Amino acid sequence: MCETVALTRFAVHSDPMSDSGSGTEYFWCTRHHRVETEADVCPSVYVLGPYRSKADAENALQTVQERNEVWDEEDRRWAGEER
Repeated sequence: MCETVALTRFAVHSDPMSDSGSGTEYFWCTRHHRVETEADVCPSVYVLGPYRSKADAENALQTVQERNEVWDEEDRRWAGEER
C-alpha cells in the first residue's frame, strides 16, 4: 500500500508567551532559495525553520552545515575514531 505525505506545513510547537517581537516566523525555502514568511511559505518538505528573524533564515544553510559538522565529530568520537 502506498501512502502519500501531505505537502502542507504542520505546527510543531507554539510559543504563545514569546516576547520576541512581531511574532513573524521566517523560513528558508530550499526550492526557491529565498526567505519566506507564514504568508507565502512553501510546503514543509521544501523549507527549513521556522526562524525568529529574516537574518537567521537567510543563514539557515550555514547553520545546518555547522550543526552537521559538530554532530559528525560527535559520531566519530562515539565510535572511537581519531581524526
